[in-house]
Amino acid sequence: MSKTYTGKPWPLGSTITPRGVNFSVAAPNASHIELLIFENSSDTSPSQTFKLTRENQSGDYWHIEVQGKGAGCCYSYRVFGKGTSKKYEFHPNKVLLDPCAREISGWQNYQRKDAIGDEQNIKTCLKGVVCERDTFNFIEHPRPRHQWSKSVIYELHLGGFTRGDSVNVDSLKQGTFLGLKTKIPYLVELGVTTIELLPVFSFDPSDSPYGLENYWGYSPINWFTPHHDYILKKNSLSARDQVRDLIAACHDQRIEVILDVVYNHTTEGSKSGPILSWRGFGDSVYYHQNSKGEYLDVSGCGNSIAANKPLVRKLILESMRCWANELGVDGFRFDLGIALSRGEELKPLADPPLFEEIEADPQLSDLKIISEPWDCGGLYQLADFPARRIKTWNGHFRDDLRKFWKGDQNSVWKLKDRLQGSKELYKSKDNEIHSVNFITAHDGFTLNDLVSFSAKHNLANGEKNRDGDNHNNSYNYQIEGPTTDRKLIEIRRRQQRNLFASLILSPGVPMLLMGDEVSRSQGGNNNCWCQNNPLGWMIWDLQKCDLELLEFVKKLLLVRKSLPEFFTSGHLLEEDITDDSSQKNNVFWVQWHGVKRNKPDWGYWSHTISYSINKANKGAVMWMGLNAYSQSMYFELPDTESHWETIINTAKTSKTDLRSATKPLKSKDIELDSKSLVVLLSDEYAQKVGTESKK
Repeated sequence: MSKTYTGKPWPLGSTITPRGVNFSVAAPNASHIELLIFENSSDTSPSQTFKLTRENQSGDYWHIEVQGKGAGCCYSYRVFGKGTSKKYEFHPNKVLLDPCAREISGWQNYQRKDAIGDEQNIKTCLKGVVCERDTFNFIEHPRPRHQWSKSVIYELHLGGFTRGDSVNVDSLKQGTFLGLKTKIPYLVELGVTTIELLPVFSFDPSDSPYGLENYWGYSPINWFTPHHDYILKKNSLSARDQVRDLIAACHDQRIEVILDVVYNHTTEGSKSGPILSWRGFGDSVYYHQNSKGEYLDVSGCGNSIAANKPLVRKLILESMRCWANELGVDGFRFDLGIALSRGEELKPLADPPLFEEIEADPQLSDLKIISEPWDCGGLYQLADFPARRIKTWNGHFRDDLRKFWKGDQNSVWKLKDRLQGSKELYKSKDNEIHSVNFITAHDGFTLNDLVSFSAKHNLANGEKNRDGDNHNNSYNYQIEGPTTDRKLIEIRRRQQRNLFASLILSPGVPMLLMGDEVSRSQGGNNNCWCQNNPLGWMIWDLQKCDLELLEFVKKLLLVRKSLPEFFTSGHLLEEDITDDSSQKNNVFWVQWHGVKRNKPDWGYWSHTISYSINKANKGAVMWMGLNAYSQSMYFELPDTESHWETIINTAKTSKTDLRSATKPLKSKDIELDSKSLVVLLSDEYAQKVGTESKK
């Protein structure tokens, strides 16, 4: 038996010391705890068991230092208690994973079903693994730290981005952190600055009631550990070093990495779910419960994390510091983030303590943080999101852009605000942009499917098409799904270009979905959470990719980058200029038009809108026209000091058409084809785009 010492309550988890390993875990209402040490990850019984008594307790924490142990040591816990309240139940038959474990083993034996009920699960439990806690090498691989106003996010699934026959990635590396590293040049060439990875925290693939695999990973089993299926097993680098290797390579190419994190719920589900980790240390410590001990759920997954409680906040902050400082990631996107603002009995808090602590933490101050402003309990806070630094997903941008291009009535007035950075929606007093704009995301249709299907087709998910959103604002243009009709194909392709152009050339932070740039389809499935197959993977086969769309997206991103004063400004443009003569020479301002100059049509029947950006009182320097009507329309153009050049025209597809579209305009008006978008630039600014393209 190894010699032991009392140990220390800090740091949480397992920490290598000069004498061995210090173990510390929170269990406020336990009577005592057992630490189980295993010789190997596959062992079904411990080689040593240490009982932690009151001598090993400091406040809410239990701790012990075991001499002679080190990196690679496998361990778990049993927790005992005498609480009679339903809110303080303990389950000593269950062998528990340390909530702060930074590596996990035992997946070869793991069985989710054995963690349900009162039976023993020691033969199929998961084990924590002692590992280093080194800091990421920011000196050699510094954060890119792109300004929000110059950021373009690309949301991708790490496991699905590098799979398939045509991916050109070594078969062993496909679907791994190291596999994604090989695709960094593609992302750089595309023109994005930031990748947002769907969950890479360790999750339970078997958390899938219909026998399918949980593919997306919104089922966390731990908040500190990289998911085991994303690790290349036959590699000399540890799991954590493989993550660092990817992050370092991204930083070297000026690509930021943001993680989609699930802190609002866990894979343990409801009271009838498995007891794997958090629940075993005391239900009431981590989860929202009522007076009867029943779980309160605003996540749609059976439980909701009680982020109003100090121990929970400590764990979330520790997790964020682990990924940011030890592994090097550049930010986080909170899944159902507003759920973390709820207090007792799920009451929304005006000043949620978690967000206050995040914003006050100097170790997290240089990160990009994004949140969904809604949860499954009906809470939706956008303009009043309770955190100053956190940007939010703008679901209204998605819905209003879809409705306009689909041809819905009463859509133009809302579109106006979206094209201005949603100033009115966010009630922005400082004119700062708070919106993360998107048309599509992992949850919903791809861009191709959005213009190809009028209804979802999710039968493959095994839930009789009940899952997934029913309100998609999609349209199939008279034929559901794929077609050989050339005219219909062109309409769909043009609508994809319209939606991309509206997204990328609007103020705010644009987010693109994996594969939309090559017209990836999921066959009408708008909820591919369980589809770890080509349906949910990126497409790399050039025969199946829309390469013209890919080049079009690259051009849009180039235009956005070349003209930050129009499309990427950190502040919104006003609709007029002041009388202050000191500002008149350089200020840009917005003027709205319809088919007639300075006469916008805001009627419910309207399907057209245009606007110009004017430089002081010298005339217009940029004009954008949007025609969602079923017929072509002539638009009267505002005056410009030089002449107009067409830089974007979504009605033109081939390179020949695009070249002819860029000839200088000599007339005072322009014809916009049905369902098309056109961007004109004065000569001075058109040259800036050309100069940037040659760099």
